[in-house]
Amino acid sequence: MRMIISAGFLATIQASAAVAEPPMTSIRPMPRPAVSMGAVYLAANDVVESLRPEPRPKATTTLAAKTIPARATTELDLTADAAGFPGWVSAFRQRALAQGIRADVLDRSFRDVTFDESVIRLDRNQSEFVKPIWEYLDSAVSESRITNGKAQLAKYGPVLDRIERQYGVDKQAVLAIWGMETNYGTFRGSSNTIRSLATLAYEGRRADFFEAELIQALKIIQGGHVTPEQMKGSWAGAMGHTQFMPSSFWAHAVDFTGDGKRDLWSDDPSDALASTASYLKHFGWTKGQPWGVEVQLPPGFDFTLANRSIMKSPGEWSAMGVRDMDGRAVRDYGEASILLPAGGRGAAFMIFGNFRVIERYNPADAYVIGVGHLGDRIMGGPPIRGAWPRGDRGLTLAERKELQQRLTARGFDTEMIDGRIGPRTISALRSYQIAEGIMPDGYPSLRLLERMR
Repeated sequence: MRMIISAGFLATIQASAAVAEPPMTSIRPMPRPAVSMGAVYLAANDVVESLRPEPRPKATTTLAAKTIPARATTELDLTADAAGFPGWVSAFRQRALAQGIRADVLDRSFRDVTFDESVIRLDRNQSEFVKPIWEYLDSAVSESRITNGKAQLAKYGPVLDRIERQYGVDKQAVLAIWGMETNYGTFRGSSNTIRSLATLAYEGRRADFFEAELIQALKIIQGGHVTPEQMKGSWAGAMGHTQFMPSSFWAHAVDFTGDGKRDLWSDDPSDALASTASYLKHFGWTKGQPWGVEVQLPPGFDFTLANRSIMKSPGEWSAMGVRDMDGRAVRDYGEASILLPAGGRGAAFMIFGNFRVIERYNPADAYVIGVGHLGDRIMGGPPIRGAWPRGDRGLTLAERKELQQRLTARGFDTEMIDGRIGPRTISALRSYQIAEGIMPDGYPSLRLLERMR
């Protein structure tokens, strides 16, 4: 996706000439930082393919991780890794047989499978730069992506209507995730899933997680849902039109066409779209509720109220002067919080429960807003009307760490100096801003860092 990482958010893979943009999100098989305040943070495992719709595994110190230490990505180390891979495959074969994988499935699935150096390089990729949300949305919700989405809505409208009725998930959400993940199926990934997962399981840094996913992938093949040759996806094992990991396949994929297979890979996206709806339903989607509504804040608004933990009804927000972009009270879709993805100088949103459901696909605010807004635009909704602080640039990794160091040195403890702008750093930023008598929006801007310097 995770983007994702789906996912990462900086797309570099060119789609076919008929489609203007590649998929927007990125996948990385580590937990994403709690990203907010208007920037897509590309950290240690961010790359440029697609998101898998499963919570990222936590970095743990497992027996496997202790036994097989993480390796550096030098040419020498990768050569050594490649040399040891056949022995790992032989040992894995015995573990797989013990878990019910048939020998013929293993023989066919591992035929010609070799260690994939490119997977390790992508897994270890570290980008220190930040892409501001407005730049991300310029591509994620471009006119061509909206146009292509409308064309897919016309083409698959009856299928999407059936999915909506059966699962109670609004079709524009499913369609937008499809558009964000693989550009409506035009880039589903070309990596051999078994090879990618085996490489990552052998590499050892998250051996337990990827070996478990590899077993699940083999069970998918053994179940007759796809052949090893057809099982292709992102470098980290995310598969199909909407980029499911193997474990997500077993938890949420469905056979919507009734052919006896849960087919996420073929040119027909029906099973994949229904599986995405199944996923969203599982995590609590509320039909008819928007992900969010763009709002305007009143003069003198208390920016400390723009906090995900502060929930009020639209009526309560309206009484405080928060209105939609036409000056009306937002309809009562349930409790909501106020989100300022680019701080007090950018667009503001009143976000509802479905925002959090989309977060289960990818927890970055930019991704969720991208999915939600793309779906709205496909259905004829307006562009975002609020201004963005386009003169700003995102902070580099070194600058984000410096910001945390300076906050902590001033007594506003961020708890970690890791360059990840999560809730603790935002809280520390707000405390500093309040102490300095400036707008407490918690936004980590270069302007703020320069003030601290």
